[in-house]
Amino acid sequence: MADKASVRGLTLALGATGIVVAAFLSTSPIPQDPAYHAFADGRSFLGIPNAWNVLSNLPFLIIGGWGLAAVARSALSPTFRGRAPAYLVFFAGILLTAFGSAWYHLAPDNESLVFDRLPMTIGFSGLFAIVVGEFVSVLLARRLLIPLLVLGVASVLYWVVTEHRGIGDLRPYAVVQFLPMLLIPAILVASRSSSAMAGFFWLMILFYVLAKICEYYDAKIFEVTGIVSGHTLKHVFASLAPATLLFALHRKKSATLRQPATQFTLPIRGGTMRPLAGPPGGDLPGRPRDMR
Repeated sequence: MADKASVRGLTLALGATGIVVAAFLSTSPIPQDPAYHAFADGRSFLGIPNAWNVLSNLPFLIIGGWGLAAVARSALSPTFRGRAPAYLVFFAGILLTAFGSAWYHLAPDNESLVFDRLPMTIGFSGLFAIVVGEFVSVLLARRLLIPLLVLGVASVLYWVVTEHRGIGDLRPYAVVQFLPMLLIPAILVASRSSSAMAGFFWLMILFYVLAKICEYYDAKIFEVTGIVSGHTLKHVFASLAPATLLFALHRKKSATLRQPATQFTLPIRGGTMRPLAGPPGGDLPGRPRDMR
């Protein structure tokens, strides 16, 4: 059962969703600006065109693979089993982003941009499901995960089809990318959670904002530094967001392992008591904490 704060957060999130969707539907279709593909740093290195925008995707590869391995090792834990699918989807999206974004930056155009955006929708879908699972309801998160993935992929395919018809429309994709970044803070605030995980999610949001700022000032940053472009820094800051979540998972697992096992006592014949060791965190055997 979700508590009142969680329900309040979910209600606020649904209200914000309705407002944002209505706002986008009231606007005209948004085509892809061709100037989007004109990045400030086009330098080659070792025969790789746009090298630093390509190579700066390496952190996504490392963090995505590391995250998948970490989640796989913990997937059977009773206290994590219900949350694992969303984490797997998120880190899979991060791993695939490394390949999709690198491919796009080798030769930036609308055709290759598809392979950049598809993995990102997977990542955003997984992230939103993670937050719902951590602060609202694990059961609801599991039910939302597949629909979120379908909507994310559909938003990119819709953009592709409309571009080919000459009436490109990025509105659904914009909702899929930016709406979770509005809903997640709303859920965190409404849940009033004292969990350390909440702080890590706020840090992830900060890195996302910094990434978008660097993306916007791509040319200006390259002009000022003469070494690195804003888009390259965008990749660096964006990769710090999943790295933060990976660190949070590691810290949470370490804290759980350090907790002493809780002992329960059961009456037995003769009036004496027999201790029964429970897992860290005080859960009864066979009763995972995440079944809310």
